[in-house]
Amino acid sequence: MRLYLPATLDDLRDGVLTLDVPRRAHAVTPALTTLLPDEDEEGVEFAAQLMAADDALVLLAGTPSAPTLRLVVTVEVADDLVDVTPPAEDEPVSLVTLTGPVRPDEVICVHVDEPEAAPQVARALDGDDDALEDIAERDLLWYDVSEIARIPR
Repeated sequence: MRLYLPATLDDLRDGVLTLDVPRRAHAVTPALTTLLPDEDEEGVEFAAQLMAADDALVLLAGTPSAPTLRLVVTVEVADDLVDVTPPAEDEPVSLVTLTGPVRPDEVICVHVDEPEAAPQVARALDGDDDALEDIAERDLLWYDVSEIARIPR
């Protein structure tokens, strides 16, 4: 199953991804597909990724030592490592739980804010609604798994 994992740059050390589990993740769920009936598969996947980026912002709020850039890790894991219990009513419909560790060969790519976004992300973390809207409009940069060690911090 393809998952979009919210993370921080502190979860990447020397190009190695280290994530605690269980962990919130986002996926193309039946509920998300139903919510977006006019979107094709790529559009629904992008929506799940954006919801993971929102969760990455929440992670940053709880990790003040991490660089203030949102990070989403795309992985492909066995279905039995994912709890697809429908989320609570106030949670995103793409929400699932990763229940086991991610092997390095399961990481597909990562998406991260460009370094110039850090001041906006910091302002959003401080409660600036305009900055929050601005980062919601920013595209995350794509990095192949072979480039993880070169992601600017």
